[in-house]
Amino acid sequence: MDRLLVSSGAPWEAVAGYSRAVRVGPHVFVAGTTASGVDGPVGGTDIGAQTAEVLRRIAAALAEAGAGVENVVRTRMFVTDIARWPEVAAAHGAVFGDIRPASTMVEVSALIEPGLLVEIEADALLPDSP
Repeated sequence: MDRLLVSSGAPWEAVAGYSRAVRVGPHVFVAGTTASGVDGPVGGTDIGAQTAEVLRRIAAALAEAGAGVENVVRTRMFVTDIARWPEVAAAHGAVFGDIRPASTMVEVSALIEPGLLVEIEADALLPDSP
């Protein structure tokens, strides 16, 4: 079975041995994605803005793998402050409100860089080809 690797171009992909996304058959798996930026998190300390950026990056990875947000069947959200879940949920709902993938949100003590407030993984399933 063919395996398509999608890269974001980040130098740590080779160091850590991972891909932004992997497509195997009709399955697309998007790695944990953050709003990390050159000058700090995109969206600053606004967890909703960080979430919107994360979802934009996930959509781009899905597109490169031949999928779209409409194909997402599961998301996993990791937040550093669960009390801010409504902001994360609102941004997630803006993208997935009608799609309604199975989703999980959990609080974690920290993410890879200080200032990052949310990380999201996504799994997608493409419809069968004719």
